Amino acid sequence: MPEGDTTYRAAKQLREALQGATLTRAELRVPRYASTDLRGFTVTASRVIGKNLLLDLRRGDRELTLHSHLKMEGAWHVYSPGQRWRRPGFTARVVLGTSEHQAVGFDLGLVRLGTPEQTAASLADLGPDPLAADFDADEAVRRLAADPERSIGEALLDQTVIAGLGNVYRCELCFLTGVHPAAPVGEVDLPPLVELAHTMINRNADQWGRNFSPSGGPREFLWVHMRERRPCRRCGTAIRQARFGVETGMERFIWWCPRCQPLADWAHSGTR
Repeated sequence: MPEGDTTYRAAKQLREALQGATLTRAELRVPRYASTDLRGFTVTASRVIGKNLLLDLRRGDRELTLHSHLKMEGAWHVYSPGQRWRRPGFTARVVLGTSEHQAVGFDLGLVRLGTPEQTAASLADLGPDPLAADFDADEAVRRLAADPERSIGEALLDQTVIAGLGNVYRCELCFLTGVHPAAPVGEVDLPPLVELAHTMINRNADQWGRNFSPSGGPREFLWVHMRERRPCRRCGTAIRQARFGVETGMERFIWWCPRCQPLADWAHSGTR
């Protein structure tokens, strides 16, 4: 599932393949950009802000930023010239080619082209990014604490609070801190949770399998996410699953251990 660490790895892959190279092929398979010609632009940077992947482009004095978001199904692949794509061609929304590589963005939930200033303005409301070198943990805590009645599960998915966390991190962080996702923010010890989020997403950023075990490692290790009815790795109680979310249409499944993450009052939890 694409979250900040997935986007980080995609940006790194594109940086290694495209940065410093000039585009010889550039297809934006989005109606509003169908006639846009980016050939001749040089890729000057591949970077990430939260779940947003940004490719900075320059041709002469003209600068543009290609902004993409993976949403739920998107992915960027890098191929050698002539190599067969691993996804159907009709799902490709961006195709960027150089003399040595071809980068293809499949099923991208968002494709936007604009000036650096326009892109920065569109992302200005994002919260601190735990994968950024200048991550401000105090600001992340402040934003979480701003609404003490809100559930911690909702707050962790709010990209204006902390940018880059998704449902996997929400479920795993809540388990590791012994907090039910429906618990009010005001009842949660926030600094250790933010510190753990920073540690875990940075540890997982350079490996393909997310590992939330104390010792870490290259292989996937999840405590609760998508482990419904299986025994808790800590206490043996069956992991539970439920839809969670106050806003209609924004409900997502959560997973938790009812013994390690107790919640007394379900009446106001938003869980059903």
